[in-house]
Amino acid sequence: MKFRPLHDRIVVRRVEEETKSPGGIIIPETAKEKPMQGEVIAAGPGARDDSGKLIPLDLKVGDRVLFGKWSGTEVKIDGKDVLIMKESDVLGVIEGKGAVRVAA
Repeated sequence: MKFRPLHDRIVVRRVEEETKSPGGIIIPETAKEKPMQGEVIAAGPGARDDSGKLIPLDLKVGDRVLFGKWSGTEVKIDGKDVLIMKESDVLGVIEGKGAVRVAA
């Protein structure tokens, strides 16, 4: 099945964070929170303004993004857990290598 988001919505696959703390302590599955960063795997064409003109999205497939803890709607597509959210739910794009550590 192929899924194409509409308007200014994107589909994000969560990216798992480190299972070890900076001090070397291994974090068990039960204590881990859901990651707040992910990769855009699909993007809609964009939103329309009052005159009907299409305003394209700033995000594109492959962007690594940071989003709020309660952002988006969790769904299963082809057996994989993904989030569908509006572009405005995204806090920013992570550029370069490495992950951003988010304090809870």
